[in-house]
Amino acid sequence: MPEVTEDETFRNEDWYAEELADRRFVRCSFFDVDLTEAVSRGAVFDGCTFGNVKFNASRHTDSAFTRCAFRRCNLFEVEFIGCKLVGSTFTECDLRPLTIAGGDWSFVALPGADLRGVRITDVRMREVDLTKADLTGATVTGVDLSAAQLHGSRLAGADLRGSDLTALDPTAVERAGAIVDVGQAVMIAQALGFEVR
Repeated sequence: MPEVTEDETFRNEDWYAEELADRRFVRCSFFDVDLTEAVSRGAVFDGCTFGNVKFNASRHTDSAFTRCAFRRCNLFEVEFIGCKLVGSTFTECDLRPLTIAGGDWSFVALPGADLRGVRITDVRMREVDLTKADLTGATVTGVDLSAAQLHGSRLAGADLRGSDLTALDPTAVERAGAIVDVGQAVMIAQALGFEVR
């Protein structure tokens, strides 16, 4: 059975390169914890709070950070592979460069996030809040963005091919140079009132 830690607060701890394996943390708080180069595989963080935590160059595979709050955290060069972050929020976090491959990020709140040049592939991001987020030059391919909040987001130069853009109002985003596939182009043209024949 995995080790379960509930309702604990961790402050000013050095977890540099820690192997978190399949540990479970429920309703725990982490403040000023150094998780630089930490590795998690199958770990679970449920309803946890992260304040000013360093995740730099950490790698997370098949782990869950559900209903977690990230505030002023540094996620420089973090990789999330097949992870579940449903219902989590990011506030004033440093999120780049960042790699997200696979997994479920539905209902995640990233309003105003600086996501320039990040790589997001084959992820479920239903109803994600990307209001006024900056995705300039980002790779967002094969992503389920159904019902996403994209108003005021910057998508200039972003590669959006294969992603669900049904929630996209092309008049409400910065889109110069964004790359879409033929099917997406037809849908966008129809959203703008064109009749495609």
